[in-house]
Amino acid sequence: MDNVKIEDLLGTGAHFGHLTRKWNPKFKPYVLLEKNGIHIIDLESTIKCIEKAKSFITKIVKKNGEVLFVGTKKQARDIVQQEADRCSMYYIVERWLGGTLTNFSTIKKSIKRLKLLEKEGSNLYEHMTKKETQMLNRERVKLADQHRGIKDMRKLPDAIIIVDAQYEDTAIRESKRLDIPIIAIVDSNTDPNNVQFPIPANDDSIRTIQIIISQLSNAIIEAKTENKDTETSQNKTKLPETPKKINNDQSKNKKEL
Repeated sequence: MDNVKIEDLLGTGAHFGHLTRKWNPKFKPYVLLEKNGIHIIDLESTIKCIEKAKSFITKIVKKNGEVLFVGTKKQARDIVQQEADRCSMYYIVERWLGGTLTNFSTIKKSIKRLKLLEKEGSNLYEHMTKKETQMLNRERVKLADQHRGIKDMRKLPDAIIIVDAQYEDTAIRESKRLDIPIIAIVDSNTDPNNVQFPIPANDDSIRTIQIIISQLSNAIIEAKTENKDTETSQNKTKLPETPKKINNDQSKNKKEL
């Protein structure tokens, strides 16, 4: 897996923070300098944070853990969905529903309802008027949009990856309440101490989001591949079953013959 370089991040504008008057003082360790009223982010710190996040996510996946990607802002939606699909993990790109994590039992009931509405040949639509059927179809479409990235998520994720920690404040609060580790892209207007694995970078740049999220997705894919290789080698090294012993009575009969 290729590691990201400073030149790669520079080309995406990852070093541009917010206006100095909008900054969060707790972001100071990641600020390189101030230029034309804008904070310039230290990209060496960004790379260190990306590698740290990749190392952590690799450990999670190697233990068969599951990861939830979250990016509901316009710039992040397509990227988050594509990268989550690529590494076969869950995602949320529509509006974050309050209680998605803290009230997960209710979310599961809603997903169960969605699967019932989507089930072909369901008795649910029998003996219904045209108006009632249309209402159920509207409900199905609404639930499908809300839950499309987490429809198969049966338990809480072992880690959560967030684009823009400031924008996804509700998701962060719910994750912290449940002690779910958080990896998040944080800009200069955000408190990086709100998450365990902050990645300082321009969270408004589509290209920056792409390069960082793809790096994390690559780490997940590589960890999954290593897991499969380990399982395959373990299966190959298993000793073949020993042949069954001939029954003593049968061997005696053979000698007599």
